[in-house]
Amino acid sequence: MDLKKIENFIDKRKVAFICSIDNENYPNIKAMLKPRKRNELKEFYFSTNTSSVKVSQYKNNPNASIYFYHKGIIKYVGVMLKGKMEVLTDQKIKNTIWQKKDIIFYKKGVTDPDYCVLKFTATSGRYYCDLKTENFVIK
Repeated sequence: MDLKKIENFIDKRKVAFICSIDNENYPNIKAMLKPRKRNELKEFYFSTNTSSVKVSQYKNNPNASIYFYHKGIIKYVGVMLKGKMEVLTDQKIKNTIWQKKDIIFYKKGVTDPDYCVLKFTATSGRYYCDLKTENFVIK
């Protein structure tokens, strides 16, 4: 399994799907803008609203998955990663992934209490391409 190939694939996606577990143990899937920061296939950082439902779900149950895909005319490629999601409110990490355009969503800027970071740490994944699926472990 060429993990660098998967990293390059993920970097080209504009959308990620993240999955949380609600209080009835059902998966909840949400489309998000692509991760703001990525460390190999191990760590992914997203910005979101502290007041969102998914933040409370991750605080109650950190089990999570994220999914990236591309649908071409003939070829479909998908990458699913499983792991844990943390809700981070540390100002240093918020500063790290803040973008000027975020002011649209967070009127008080980078220190807005409704702005937080989701950090996903992957433990394993599955890659799908050309009718073949490969599982892999992330160390």
